[in-house]
Amino acid sequence: MAVGVFDLFTVGIGPSSSHTVGPMRAAAVFAEELVSTGVLDRVAGLRVDLYGSLAATGRGHGTFTAVMLGLEGFQPEQILPDEVESRLADMASTGELQLCSQVEGSAGVVLDYKVEDMVQHPLTVLPRHTNGMKFQVTDDAGAVLHEATFFSVGGGFIVRDGEEDEAARELDASKQELPYPFRTAAELLEHCRNTGLGISDIMMLNEKVSRSEADIRAGLIHIWQVMEECKDSAIKREGVLPGGLNVRRRAPDWHDRLRKEDKDRDHKYWQEWVNLVALAVNEENASGGRVVTAPTNGAAGIIPAVMFYATHYAPGMEKATQADKEDVIVKFLLAAAAVGVLYKEQASISGAEVGCQGEVGSASSMAAAGLAEVMGGSPAQVENAAEIAMEHNLGLTCDPIGGLVQVPCIERNAIGAAKAVNAAKMALWGDGTHRVSLDEVIITMRETGKDMSSKYKETAMGGLAVNVVEC
Repeated sequence: MAVGVFDLFTVGIGPSSSHTVGPMRAAAVFAEELVSTGVLDRVAGLRVDLYGSLAATGRGHGTFTAVMLGLEGFQPEQILPDEVESRLADMASTGELQLCSQVEGSAGVVLDYKVEDMVQHPLTVLPRHTNGMKFQVTDDAGAVLHEATFFSVGGGFIVRDGEEDEAARELDASKQELPYPFRTAAELLEHCRNTGLGISDIMMLNEKVSRSEADIRAGLIHIWQVMEECKDSAIKREGVLPGGLNVRRRAPDWHDRLRKEDKDRDHKYWQEWVNLVALAVNEENASGGRVVTAPTNGAAGIIPAVMFYATHYAPGMEKATQADKEDVIVKFLLAAAAVGVLYKEQASISGAEVGCQGEVGSASSMAAAGLAEVMGGSPAQVENAAEIAMEHNLGLTCDPIGGLVQVPCIERNAIGAAKAVNAAKMALWGDGTHRVSLDEVIITMRETGKDMSSKYKETAMGGLAVNVVEC
C-alpha cells in the first residue's frame, strides 16, 4: 500500500523503531509463517543471524530481546512494557523460548534458545540494507523447514529479501488508487495549486481511500493520546535510565520546576516546555516504554513537543476548546505525514542508512510543516518550513554512546523540536518563495547519507560513541 499517515505514526515500544520495532515485527511475521505453513510441530532447531548495524548496536537498542519476543508472536503495536519485562525475565530464568506461543491458533513450541545464541555479524552488511536479519528453523535431522531474510529499513518498516521489486510494484499500483498521488514536494504543491486545498487536505483525501474521515480523525487523536501518555509516564519516573550509562532522568525535575515558575503558562517559557516534552518522550523511549514512532523512535519526541507548542502557544489557542485542539492535532499530523511520505519515497528515515539526519532531521522537517500548516501557512510556506528544518540538519551523524538511544539522542530531540518551531516561524514571515526547494534538500540528504562513513551511521564505531568514555 502507498505510505500513509498510519504507517509513519505507529504505536510501539522503545528504544528504536529500526532496531526494536522492525526486528520484532519481522520475527513475528516469521513466527506466523511457521504456523500457517504447518511446519511448527516439526521444529527442533532455530538459528537467527543479525547483520550490520543490528548486530553492532543491537544490544543497546533492544534488538536481541525484540527478536525473541517477536518469535513468540508478540507484535510491537500490542505488547505493553509490563509484558516485555515479564516475558524477558522468564526467558532469562528458564533459558527457553516459547516459539509462536502468541500466534493465534497456536500452542507454540518450547525451544532451548537464549539471546546469547543469536549469531552476530557487525562487520557484514547484506546488499539491500545494513539492518539485515535471517531466520531459519530445522527439524530433528537438521533439515531446513523454513527460512527468511528481512531488512528493517527505518521507522519500523520491514522488507523481505527478494520481494523488493514486488513491493515496489504494489506500492506503485496502490498510488494509482489515490486521488492525489505524489512522490515529490513539487507534485504535492501542484495538487494544492490545482485544487486550492492545503497540504493536510490533500493528505486527508488520500487517506479517505482506505478509511472513513471519522476513523482517520479517531486514529490520529489516539496517536496524540499515546504521545501524551508517554510524556506523562516519563515525568513520574525518577532515577537513571537503564543500560549502564547512568544518564539521569531530567523530566520529573524539569516538570516540577516549570510548574512552580510558570503557573500561568507565560509565553516566555514556551521553549522550556517544548524541551521538557521532547526530553520526556525520549526518556520514556530509552526506558523501553510505549511510544509513537514519529517517524522513528529515536526521533519520537520532536513531533509531540512541537504539537505541544501548537496546542498551547500558537495564536488563538489561549481560549481553545478540546474540540479546537483536536482539529489542530488532526491537521498537524496530516501535514507532517505528507512531508514524511516525501522522505520515505525519495530518501530514507533510517539512521543506519543515512545517519541521524534521516531520523531527527526528518522529524524536525515534518514537525515544522505541521506547525506551519496549523498556524495558517500556505502550501508554499509549509513546504518552505519543512525545507528550512532539514537544510540545517544535513550531515547529522548517528553515533550513540554505548549503542544506547540516550546520548546524544535525547537532547537532540529537544534541539530538533526548537529548530522545527523556528523553521515554521521563519517560513511564515516569508511569502513561500525561496532559493532551495524541499525536494533538493531531500535529495541532498540522501546523497550525504550515501557519502557518510559507516562509522557515523548507527554502528557506535565513531563520533561520540568512541570519543566519550562510557563509565
